[in-house]
Amino acid sequence: MPTAFITGATAGLGAAFARRLASDGFDLVLLARDAERLERTAAELREKYAVRAEVLPADLSSEEGLAAAEERVGKDVGLLINNAGFGNRGVFLDVPVSDELTMLKVHCEAVLRLTHAALPGMLERGRGSVVNVSSMAAFATRGTYGASKAWVVSFSQGIAADLRQRSRGGVRVMVLCPGFVHTEFHERARMDMSKLPGFMWLDKDDVVDTALRDLRRGVPVSIPGAQYKALYSAARLVPRGLVARFSSTTGRSYD
Repeated sequence: MPTAFITGATAGLGAAFARRLASDGFDLVLLARDAERLERTAAELREKYAVRAEVLPADLSSEEGLAAAEERVGKDVGLLINNAGFGNRGVFLDVPVSDELTMLKVHCEAVLRLTHAALPGMLERGRGSVVNVSSMAAFATRGTYGASKAWVVSFSQGIAADLRQRSRGGVRVMVLCPGFVHTEFHERARMDMSKLPGFMWLDKDDVVDTALRDLRRGVPVSIPGAQYKALYSAARLVPRGLVARFSSTTGRSYD
C-alpha cells in the first residue's frame, strides 16, 4: 500500500480520511498544527489498524510549516489529501485583512505548493493521486472563502487536464466539493448554523466514501450528496448573482 499524506488530519474530513485510509491499509503522514492532538490521533490509528502513522506538526500559513510539508510530501507519498482549511466569521470588510491573507496562504498557496511537490515523484513512479478539498462555496463565490475555493477547483481541473496527457491515467488530480458537513468547522469559525435545514447536512464518513469512490472512477470533480449534485447543476444555469444571494441565507461557509 502507498503512503497517504493528509493535511488538517486531526478533525473533520481530515480525520475521517485518516480513519478510512488506515482501515484500507495505507500508511499515513498526518499534518496539523496541534502536536499533542496529532500524536493522539496517530497513536489511535496505529493501535487500531496496525499501520505506520507519522506525524508532522506544522502550520501551513507559515513559510517554515509549508517548507517542511513540501519536503516530506516529495518523498514517498502516493496519495495527497489537501484538506486543511478554515472559515472567517463575517463579511469581507468585517474581517481583518491579515486573516484573509492567512486564508489564501492555506487554501491556495499550500495546495499549489504541496501538489507541485508531490506530482514529480508520482509521475516518476507512474501512479499516484491528489485530492484537493474545495467546497460547494466555490460555485456561489462570496468573499475570500468562496473565491479561494473557486481557485482550488480551477487549479485542480487545469492540473488534471495536463496530467491526462502526461501520465495516461496513472496519476490523477481530483477536486472534492462537499456542502455542509457535520464537523468542527463552523464551531471554530463561530458560525450559527442552527437555521440550516437538516437535509442540507452531510456525514463526513459518507463524504469520504464518495470521494474515494469517485477517485477510483476518475471523476474530476466530486460532489457528494444528491442535494448538492442538484445544486451544482442549477448553479451552472442560474445567474451567479442569484446563487450568491441564496448562499448568503444559508451561511458564510460550506466546509
